[in-house]
Amino acid sequence: MELSERLNHPVSTAELERRWRAVRAGMAHRGIDVLVAQTSNDYVGGYIRYLTDIPATNGYPVTVVFPREEPMTLIRHGARGEDLRIAPEADPVLRGVGRAMASPFMASAAYTRHDAADMALDALRPWAGGHIGWVGTATIPMAFGDHLRRHLHAARFSEAADVVDVVRAVKSAEELDLVRATAKLQDAAIEAAFKAVEPGLRDSDIAAVAQHTAHGLGSEQGIYWCASTPLGTPGRIAHPHSQHRVIREGDAFHLMVEVNGPGGMYTEIGRSGIVGEVPERVAEEYEFCLRAQRFCYGLLRPGARPADVWSEYNAFLRDNGRPEELRLHCHGQGTDLVERPLIRAEDDMPLSAGMNIACHPRYNLDGFCHWVCDNVIIGADGVEELHRFDKALAVLG
Repeated sequence: MELSERLNHPVSTAELERRWRAVRAGMAHRGIDVLVAQTSNDYVGGYIRYLTDIPATNGYPVTVVFPREEPMTLIRHGARGEDLRIAPEADPVLRGVGRAMASPFMASAAYTRHDAADMALDALRPWAGGHIGWVGTATIPMAFGDHLRRHLHAARFSEAADVVDVVRAVKSAEELDLVRATAKLQDAAIEAAFKAVEPGLRDSDIAAVAQHTAHGLGSEQGIYWCASTPLGTPGRIAHPHSQHRVIREGDAFHLMVEVNGPGGMYTEIGRSGIVGEVPERVAEEYEFCLRAQRFCYGLLRPGARPADVWSEYNAFLRDNGRPEELRLHCHGQGTDLVERPLIRAEDDMPLSAGMNIACHPRYNLDGFCHWVCDNVIIGADGVEELHRFDKALAVLG
């Protein structure tokens, strides 16, 4: 089957088939007949992209009904009453999909809140008395879930995100190559942005340079966080609404590029610099931040438990007189910007070789935000560092 030339760096059909087999094996193990996933973005809603290689975007909900032994049904915004039967092995875009349904529903119009659920009910009729697994209840609207539960009262529902999570957390060889390509794309984006920094420009101007570069290299979605601050005022990277500040001589500037690349894979890179001379005390403390990142890398080994990594990393910070980490400083990535495993006490997914992990230690000390962000792939004997852009505090402007 020849794929549509309109598709931006699609994954191979063989890769999709590998995912489907592994997820369906997990469903069989749990006795789940069909999965239901819905999201409206792929920042933290990448299940749709993972199962179909088609992203959800711009707040428009997309639903996937994923049976254990039959092709998928895809439900999306579109023409009222659309109900297309598709050859799942021949369609140049909707691979693995046997049915595509649509309606002009919108989350901002409450009276349309049951449109997608009604279509899902129709797709789920063969399993009205079966075991239905939710893939990510945190991304499924209450109106959708309540409607299905009310009408499928004979069915058993359960949270089944882990059925997909355990598969997608460990990347295939093809996925790892896509992850590496995304990191390379981000290196180019942050290099172009840092070259553009100069007094008189706004933070948003620099974010726009990064976005333009990344989009030109094939990125589709993601976040460009940045902030300029006077030295002595710890910076906190901000979303576009808070990027209107004008950069001044002597400022610190922080930029984080959290965007996807080929195959919808995410990595993220974060760097800092000074518009002018870098103070010696800031440079010295920043070196410890890099040391903290390296220490965390050493904990990322196959079989390690996230809770143990979390506690050992915070013990390292305490022993060296630095503030403990209270944020999510280290986590998996793939078709989600943040996906399991999360390095926090509650995550029970052991680390494995082949995981794509973002690591971004950050703390405020002596009036400066000390922070760096990179991705690594866990290997059998250590980690493979992906980003190549210099980690040194940059002299900007």
